[in-house]
Amino acid sequence: MSGELTKKAVEMLLKGATLLGEPCPYCKGVRVMKDGHALCVNCGKEPKEEKIVETPKTTPSMTEMLENKLNTLSSQLEKENDPTKQQEILKTINSILETIEKIKKS
Repeated sequence: MSGELTKKAVEMLLKGATLLGEPCPYCKGVRVMKDGHALCVNCGKEPKEEKIVETPKTTPSMTEMLENKLNTLSSQLEKENDPTKQQEILKTINSILETIEKIKKS
């Protein structure tokens, strides 16, 4: 690692850059990122004008979560022999279906 690259990396870090967890694709060195541009502290290469953008982690929507719950309850209903418990599961399924309908209308 050259002194010039080290100095540049330190300046970038002082200005708010962050160290990347992924190594340099060219030499596997440590990279520093500022304003979407990554600089390798080891070889000094930067990726070709491609900006590194963190993709947001997607969480399931409320409808998806409710539909997953419906699948689980349907499986439970299929295995349940007690009529009282079956009735409880059916009430819950009905409530979830009503909620999904309300979400879709809004």
